[in-house]
Amino acid sequence: MKFFYSAGANRKFLTFNLHVLNSATSHFAIIMSWERYKKYFLGLEKLGFGIDISRVDFDDAFISSMSGRMRKALSDMRDLEAGAIANPDENRMVGHYWLRNPAISPTREIRSEIEENIARIKDFAKKVHRGELRGANGKFKYVLCIGIGGSALGPQFVAQALSQPKKDKMQVYFLDNTDPDGYDYVFDQLSGKLGRTLAVVASKSGGTPEPRNAMMEAAARWKSEGLDFAKHAVATTGSGSKLYNYARETGFLETFPMWDWVGGRTSEFAAVGLLPAALQGIDIKKMLWGAAAMDKATRVKNIMQNPAALLALMWYKCTGGKGLKDMVILPYKDRLLLFSRYLQQLIMESLGKEFDLDGNKVEQGISVYGNKGSTDQHAYVQQLRDGVDNFFVTFIEVLTDRSGDSVEVAAGETSGDYLQAFLLGTREALSAKGRESITITVRDCSPASIGMLIALYDRAVGLYANLININAYHQPGVEAGKKAAGSILKAKARILEALSSGEAKNAEQIAREIMLEKETETVFKVLIHLASNPQNGVLVDSGSGFDRTFKKVQI
Repeated sequence: MKFFYSAGANRKFLTFNLHVLNSATSHFAIIMSWERYKKYFLGLEKLGFGIDISRVDFDDAFISSMSGRMRKALSDMRDLEAGAIANPDENRMVGHYWLRNPAISPTREIRSEIEENIARIKDFAKKVHRGELRGANGKFKYVLCIGIGGSALGPQFVAQALSQPKKDKMQVYFLDNTDPDGYDYVFDQLSGKLGRTLAVVASKSGGTPEPRNAMMEAAARWKSEGLDFAKHAVATTGSGSKLYNYARETGFLETFPMWDWVGGRTSEFAAVGLLPAALQGIDIKKMLWGAAAMDKATRVKNIMQNPAALLALMWYKCTGGKGLKDMVILPYKDRLLLFSRYLQQLIMESLGKEFDLDGNKVEQGISVYGNKGSTDQHAYVQQLRDGVDNFFVTFIEVLTDRSGDSVEVAAGETSGDYLQAFLLGTREALSAKGRESITITVRDCSPASIGMLIALYDRAVGLYANLININAYHQPGVEAGKKAAGSILKAKARILEALSSGEAKNAEQIAREIMLEKETETVFKVLIHLASNPQNGVLVDSGSGFDRTFKKVQI
């Protein structure tokens, strides 16, 4: 087995007063050893990547007992990449793996579409950077990304992880909600800059409320400054969607595709993620290379040499295959702070399912949360070590401290020495109490490494879903929430109609009148919101608490 470490880094380990470890009585803490580490560490030297699973409480018998299921999962993954229908609910292929290596696409048409799209993204970004495509007030300098969920979380993570403020070609902002105050916060930062801002609107259907609302607010902002929003906008959407048609009708600068075989949470290597990254100035070729290299490494049939297989198996071991413990992501790098938010959607939307593939009610999933090191030590490591044992940790270690030399903050010690020491010290403190952890190591925080991390978790999610017999590629719960939101908006319209007479009424009276007595709480909440925003013309007429009456007035 090969190992790697940063050969050029002359790292010094701080001496920690870990006398508490000596009093540990956990059996798991006692069996930790150098030999176990060597046995269960997988280092991929050429990729500058490593994964250490030695601090999870398993043995060879567990690996042996799971080998048949994992072989099937790997076989099914090969079928998936070959174009098998993996989302029976929607009769779709799942092809995000083709995005980073179009050569493995199941058809020539799909390969050509992917390659053409990458070429178009690069060409468009070059035209923007050269000033061939310009805003009303000059060369584009800012990017406003409008999206939600997978159309925002991936691009946000990549933008922060790979930003180089002195070298970035464009500064990136995000609208990723339907919060009016959030819009104002971002637009205040872009005040006077909209004539040099390029809006990138991402929505597969074009009907998702959050990006639609943000786009309409953006269009109003551009108009208020005497600017044509369409001449400062591009769309990433499905062919023929509402957004596609709107972009064509109003004259957007360009449209880029969102294919039905790419899910939102796995779309970072489609135009959703590549376009903002390319505009920012990130080397998307290297990011795609890193992802493709990790894909290759995670196709290996030997389970002990396959990092995604090992990761999925550890998830299974730590959670009992039933989500019994939470996943805590602790990257010891400021640039990776948003990684846990990105993984929340990828993992929880993919694995959080009520039914398995056989129709049995299973209520599966793994909860994900995280912070960053060493903030974690001043936030919740106290509970992780001494509190309820309902989690397992994944440490993300980045070997390179910074691009240049570091000053000594103490005799012979740099700030990076402290960061590594805190990671290793926290890991030791948790292990001593029998708290399980995985450590993933990358050489640096570069486009290639970020591509590898995204691809690793993409693959691990698919393999784990196979192990527990669920469909990782649909999200019926999300659709249920959207339908419920739609019902509430319809109820709002009926509430306003009930108030149109000018008569003051309380929530119970209105609920009876519009035949929503079982939803009186919702009626009351909508009334309070209406009355809190004067533009609606709804006022509290009299009373207090739940007895308040509301009245519609002319505005």
